[in-house]
Amino acid sequence: MKLGLNGLGRIGKLSLWHHVGRKHFSGIVANTGREIGQSLEDLAASIEKDSSYGRLSNFLNGWKGGRVIENINHAEGTMTVNGMPVKILRESRNPKDIKWKENDVRLVVDTTGVFTDPTADPDSGYGAFRGHMSGGAEKVVLSAPFKIKAQGMDMPEDAVTTVMGINDDDYIPSKHNLISAASCTTTCLSYMMKPLLDHFGAENFLSASMVTVHAATGSQKVLDSLPKTGAADLRKNRSILNNIILTTTGAAKALRLVIPEMKDIGFMAESVRIPTSTGSLIILVLNLQDTLEDPINRAKINGIYEDFAQHSPYLEYSEAQNVSSDIIGTPAAAAIIEGTETHTRTAAIRVNMDRLGCAREGEIPNILNVPVTQAVIYGWYDNELGSYTNMLADRVVSIADQMM
Repeated sequence: MKLGLNGLGRIGKLSLWHHVGRKHFSGIVANTGREIGQSLEDLAASIEKDSSYGRLSNFLNGWKGGRVIENINHAEGTMTVNGMPVKILRESRNPKDIKWKENDVRLVVDTTGVFTDPTADPDSGYGAFRGHMSGGAEKVVLSAPFKIKAQGMDMPEDAVTTVMGINDDDYIPSKHNLISAASCTTTCLSYMMKPLLDHFGAENFLSASMVTVHAATGSQKVLDSLPKTGAADLRKNRSILNNIILTTTGAAKALRLVIPEMKDIGFMAESVRIPTSTGSLIILVLNLQDTLEDPINRAKINGIYEDFAQHSPYLEYSEAQNVSSDIIGTPAAAAIIEGTETHTRTAAIRVNMDRLGCAREGEIPNILNVPVTQAVIYGWYDNELGSYTNMLADRVVSIADQMM
């Protein structure tokens, strides 16, 4: 079975790295939709070298290195990468025009970040995510959250959002053809929330919020530039080399699709972009209803994560004093809990019943002292290769196995 990749940007290129090493598929067909540089050798050079992760040869073979891209044929658009045949399609950028069927590709991963609306008509405009099926694909995986642009439109019945190891069972092969693998931040956040939800129950969460301190992405500017016509956020056009930039994240919305219990919890998510190439951090703040007799403390929360990590290949618990570069490339770690920095504080919160407008009966006082524990938890994630791309690949392989 061949794997199709639409786009060879950050996630597309690193997905190719993963799969030529894993060798689960018989070959890869990657679509760039245009010529790259002056020849296929230029594309091969871009695949071989990476400023964040080094050379592909070292990624695959360690210190031995060695040439891993061979048999480059510009006319045919083919090369061999680590012994695996790779074909590059360079004709069409519109998904419906990509020749997946002609190249025996049934499963496609779209990593462009351009086609994210599962309701969009493949025959209108520049193209649409669903257009891959017009080109012959049977299943299409999106390396980003779905974004429905039209107001009032519901998620199509054949579309589903999953995070591997959290809700991958929500994917029903006979029903779902469009699968979103959420985002790197949602993936990390789901592994920070799921162990605590399982232990305490959603009914004991009073509120939750998070900030992701996130590495730069390809959508940001190297140097200051003029905003597009009608642009509302002027910070997106400021240089990521020189600035800490406040921005937004859709992690809270996507998390509700992955963990439905989150719909009942007041949750906020914010994002801060910083001048690093990869390696990100979530700071999670929770308020939990508690008891003063046996309050939730740091040891209890860390113990919950330690126990969960024993049974999950995607969560790591660490008591090392990490910095962001330490977690770059960590294989398939959705989240690395920085246990040394977990903090809790329990206090009695004064609640004025009169302000709630509640009728009081009997001996209920107008002021209630409610024990509440606030917890602060830190979770690292390599937003490109280590966390997201490796977990995306596991999701893709699991789908492929059910298509055989």
